[in-house]
Amino acid sequence: MDVVRKRALSNTAKVAIGVRDPTPKMISSIEKAHDEGYAHVILVGDKQEIDAVGTSLEIINTHEPELVLGDLLASGSVDAAVRGTAKASGTLSHLKDVLKIDRLHRMAFLLTSEGVPFFLAPVGIDEGNNLSDKITLVKLGVEHMRRFGVEPVVGVLSGGRMGDLGRHENIDRTLADADFLASRLRENGICAKHYTILIEDAIKEANFIFAPDGITGNLIFRTLVFLGGGDGIGAPVLMDDHVFVDTSRVGGHYTKAIMIASALVDMKNERNRS
Repeated sequence: MDVVRKRALSNTAKVAIGVRDPTPKMISSIEKAHDEGYAHVILVGDKQEIDAVGTSLEIINTHEPELVLGDLLASGSVDAAVRGTAKASGTLSHLKDVLKIDRLHRMAFLLTSEGVPFFLAPVGIDEGNNLSDKITLVKLGVEHMRRFGVEPVVGVLSGGRMGDLGRHENIDRTLADADFLASRLRENGICAKHYTILIEDAIKEANFIFAPDGITGNLIFRTLVFLGGGDGIGAPVLMDDHVFVDTSRVGGHYTKAIMIASALVDMKNERNRS
């Protein structure tokens, strides 16, 4: 988090965030990111609704923040975008269209209830559904972690213990897939281990937890953040040319998501200069 904070403060990128159904808690968390110098934040949403809550931040008035966020990013009008409370399906679908990307891969940055930071993927319910996509997602995630100066240790999860082989074909498949994935990653020079279903053991050694599929990853995220006292910082879309940070509409805290967006812009600019 110190690395992210310093990167954001050194950059102060122009970051747009989607706003639907604004609340004082949400607007306050966005204003905090702006006031502390992490980014120059622009609100994208219904101006009348936002004004009813009250803010001095710049507002782009629209009833369709899902479309405007992608348009702003694609045109270069902003350095980065954060989904905020814009709807997920419309935002991500339009983002793919305007950036001409076939598939989006995301990696969530989380903190346990004890403050231990780690990355988690897949978190999209339609991501990581075959071995090819899993390998691509891990490699992209590893590359982005290294940009933060963090050496990845991947903990691959499956649907049971090795002793559960034969109990159900779905369990057998996840065990075989996880074994294969960990082995393939090691062949590519990535530190990886199959921890079976024991996420509690994986988190002791790994800083990148890889779930069996996107549904499981999404459930891990939601259970940790909304029931288990953890914290969800944001889920950057793993791209080189643009910065977009996905967030959950539940919770209402967006300071750190904006901070990580600004930090990623700084890293992108640094790569472009080198």
